[in-house]
Amino acid sequence: MKKTFSLIALASVLAPVAFAASEATGKARDEAVGFGYLAYGLTDTTTVVAFFALVVFLAFVWWVGGFKMIFGALDKRAEDIKSQLEEAKTLREEAMKALAEAKTKAAEADAAAEEIVKRAKADADAMMKQAKVDLEAKVTRREAQAEARIARAEADAASDVRKVAADAATEAARTILSGSSEGDDLFEKALKEIDGRLN
Repeated sequence: MKKTFSLIALASVLAPVAFAASEATGKARDEAVGFGYLAYGLTDTTTVVAFFALVVFLAFVWWVGGFKMIFGALDKRAEDIKSQLEEAKTLREEAMKALAEAKTKAAEADAAAEEIVKRAKADADAMMKQAKVDLEAKVTRREAQAEARIARAEADAASDVRKVAADAATEAARTILSGSSEGDDLFEKALKEIDGRLN
């Protein structure tokens, strides 16, 4: 605070001197031509006063540690920027590593999905083959059962026909042996009954 106040006081003292010198030498500066115009800055009171004021100001800034403060702030800012760049570089490397891991995991997931699809297709094919085999076995078993039922029905029908024929023959023989005229009628009736059972 003390150094800042000293700096403001010095600037307040030197500013009026510089303004007074510039008014006094304004006309002389306007009249200078050629090389004299370049050398005029060394003889011009305003320029000399401004130069000395600048030198005094810079010396005062150096004395109060202004340059150290300015350069220290610049160094600190440079180090902050450097650390931010290093942090950004680290973050970028981590992001690249995470991206590579994500790509690897995606490739592994794709491979696993393809393997699952292949396995599912193979399982489906095996199930279809097994279902065909089971269906064929079931159809064969049903056909065998149907044939067995038909054979049993045919055997039962043949047995029934034999019984009816035997009963009719027995009845006809009894009627013939007893000498009745109804024997022909009974024989015809027995034939019709056998024919009806066969159809």
